[in-house]
Amino acid sequence: MRYLLFLCFALVVLSCKKDDKKIDLEVEPATDISAISTKDFRDFKVLDSQVITTEEIWQTLDKQLADFSEEKYIALKSLIIDQDIPTLQKHILDGKLSYETVVKFYLFRIKTFDRENDLSLNSVISLNPKAIEEAIKKDRELLNKKIKHPIFGMPILLKDNVNAADMPTTAGSLALQKNLTSDAFITSSLKESGAIILGKANLSEWAYFFCGECPSGYSAIGGQTLNPYGRRIIDTGGSSSGSGVAVSANFCAAAVGSETAGSILSPASQNSAVGLKPTVGILSRTGIVPISSTLDTPGPITKNVMDNAIVLDAMKGFDKADFKSIMYNLDAKQYFNNLSGDHLKGKRFGAFKELMEDSLYVNAIDVLKKKGAVIIEINEEKIELPNFLRLLNLDMKVDLAAYFKTSAGKDLTYNSIEDVMDFNKINSEKAMPYGQKLFEGVSKDTSTKEEFESIKKVLKANGKQFFDIPMENQNLDGILSINNYHAAEAAVAEYPALTVPMGYTREGVPEGLTFISKSLSEYSLLQWAYAYEQASKMRVAPKKYN
Repeated sequence: MRYLLFLCFALVVLSCKKDDKKIDLEVEPATDISAISTKDFRDFKVLDSQVITTEEIWQTLDKQLADFSEEKYIALKSLIIDQDIPTLQKHILDGKLSYETVVKFYLFRIKTFDRENDLSLNSVISLNPKAIEEAIKKDRELLNKKIKHPIFGMPILLKDNVNAADMPTTAGSLALQKNLTSDAFITSSLKESGAIILGKANLSEWAYFFCGECPSGYSAIGGQTLNPYGRRIIDTGGSSSGSGVAVSANFCAAAVGSETAGSILSPASQNSAVGLKPTVGILSRTGIVPISSTLDTPGPITKNVMDNAIVLDAMKGFDKADFKSIMYNLDAKQYFNNLSGDHLKGKRFGAFKELMEDSLYVNAIDVLKKKGAVIIEINEEKIELPNFLRLLNLDMKVDLAAYFKTSAGKDLTYNSIEDVMDFNKINSEKAMPYGQKLFEGVSKDTSTKEEFESIKKVLKANGKQFFDIPMENQNLDGILSINNYHAAEAAVAEYPALTVPMGYTREGVPEGLTFISKSLSEYSLLQWAYAYEQASKMRVAPKKYN
């Protein structure tokens, strides 16, 4: 039952909701975090945004897109739909495409499908008004041989908790509707590598650490994100819901999400995409609206593993302003180099016996075996993660205030989470239709410095033991999971995890095979996932959006 309900993303589903008993964080702070579990929704209080309109989103770009007809769009579909970044770059070098036409193609699809129609997905919150201008500039730079990186000229959507100039960074919240900022560190890194920021993706508001009784993919600004594999039927996962949906629906070349415990793995797997939650510290968090400075990390969501490696590589860099940033030789390894189908032979993976009832998982394991991997069946370690919710509460209280002070727009007047809560109460109909239960918990929670340090120490040790015990006992290279089932353990261990499509249930719900290994093993994860992806070829694009 645990695994049927593990669609949650943002934070971590350690237990299914067994009853409607109200959780008092001051009385039961230890392990009951069912308030942040994904809820099974079919009817939504809010579907389309009550804050933004299609006209507002397109007011700057409409005229620039006027020369891009449906005939042009149809002629370009086979060159762009579901193509990886290296293929797009080859088409551009061969003269079949330009960066301008690629950007306009994705914009045309967003305008056609994303909002206020029978197929709407509500995955995009805002668009970069300079995206087309930047693409034209990239075409000129290409002629002058200024291409710097495979991501050069590629249109990227950012989850709307990542700061970017020329667009507000809202975290989906009405309170941040006018949060105009400079670029986050990773946004600058993407631009320095030549990427084009196409716009911002919808998300579960405040990265799903806000309401407690709301569906994943909902935000006051963006409305309810919907899954292209089953609108209003299949959960989007979250909190990087819009990033996962937009990638799957071919609204961008790739997207960036963020994860505290499952927020990349969940929407990637739920939307048949590839999602990587890196080792905490590989990528900077400066300029990203936070939940937890202990656990937060951005990461790429893409249609395939190669693109994932390219986007990760373009975002890397040491950030002296981020206390978790890892100093190591970043230039020594480009994550996208030497990916091949030969990296599984002789690798030893632990497969959980508790998951063997899932036929897609069993089939994926068979693929790995045929490629030469050695599979060892293991039992889940009986290790708890006490005070997980309190870690998030205590971090967010401090970290959000720090964001307001150092990274938010200069016109914002908030200093604390309580200031945001007061705004929401005044504007409750639009700002908090599902309430703000988790914010209330953050506001109430307190600890001594010693108690907080103890919470973090115990959680990290327990999370590492969950993986380290079987890996050391069985001499394993990695662990195999499903979707975000073990995102919580990976989060507190600060270990990387990568999910790749492994098929669809009989009901058509996408699932992902998730590789987990020790810190700084991203390159290995990408190699294993690439080899599995090429051998299995399980991803199928959502039919109604082709």
